[in-house]
Amino acid sequence: MIHTALARPALIAAAVSLSAALAATGVAADDGLGDYRDRFEPLPHLPPIPAHNSLTEEKVELGNMLFFEPRISSSGVISCATCHNPALGWSDRIPRATGHDGQIGERNTPTVLNSGFLGAQFWDGREPDLEGQALGPIQADIEMAMDLDAALERLEEFELYQEKFAEAFPGDDNPINKDNLAQALASFQRTLNTPNSPFDRYLRGDMNAINDQEKRGMQAFVDTGCIACHSGPALTDSNFWAIQVPGSTDVGRFDVTGDEADMYKFRTPTLRNVGVTYPYMNNGATETLEEAVAIMGREMLNREFEDEMIADITAFLHTLTGKMPEFEVPALP
Repeated sequence: MIHTALARPALIAAAVSLSAALAATGVAADDGLGDYRDRFEPLPHLPPIPAHNSLTEEKVELGNMLFFEPRISSSGVISCATCHNPALGWSDRIPRATGHDGQIGERNTPTVLNSGFLGAQFWDGREPDLEGQALGPIQADIEMAMDLDAALERLEEFELYQEKFAEAFPGDDNPINKDNLAQALASFQRTLNTPNSPFDRYLRGDMNAINDQEKRGMQAFVDTGCIACHSGPALTDSNFWAIQVPGSTDVGRFDVTGDEADMYKFRTPTLRNVGVTYPYMNNGATETLEEAVAIMGREMLNREFEDEMIADITAFLHTLTGKMPEFEVPALP
């Protein structure tokens, strides 16, 4: 009891000092916008991991190699990283992807950053998960244009790949197969996440992590209804909404379902790192984030945003750029 009484003044002094320090950094302060903050979720370091594809170091290392491997394309010069360039926000920053033999695709290349948080893959949602997505570009005539069996045969030629597949999938007698190829690529992509953006730090209590204009943009983002579709940790509901952006005749999800109700519908894109993954929209014809904000207000919310609101929302969107994932460019066999 005596020790407790003697210690109390020191404890109080320490608490006061801590409170002052927190107030100075903005961590403990309250800016009165708690109702807005509660509408958002900070981005976790990892997305959900499916039960059928546990995340292991061996799979991630193999997937890293395969992501940069051009020999699983028919030309031998195109890899996943060709269109998903780490230096360009893991996208390509051109309106529409350029693939095999210089062919131009119909759609803008989406970033693979935080793609494990998405409930559907591709603009039209034709695959439900990263495992399904992984093999599509390899086989697509307009992308890597490689027969899948031929791609596996190429990998079989290298002793290092034989070793890496065996380490990643120790229970398989013949581990170099299409399912394991997909699982390894998906495992690597699940590590490409960008937590700890300024907005994440703000949501976790650092009131000074974003400035007043960015906070106004957050409020406008909620008040105008943007958050209805751009919700959850990746700022997307992974649902499909009809939109005809300027210059686009793409019918979107209708190509997948054949349902007239899906005409011109596209999956809601993530807004994470949107400030570095330009140009925008399914056809990549929208060059600036300001223009994209104006188009979304007009097409999806039936509103003409004033310039000041566009500037505020754009400033807020830039706070969603997180720390780029750490990885190594692999030494290929």
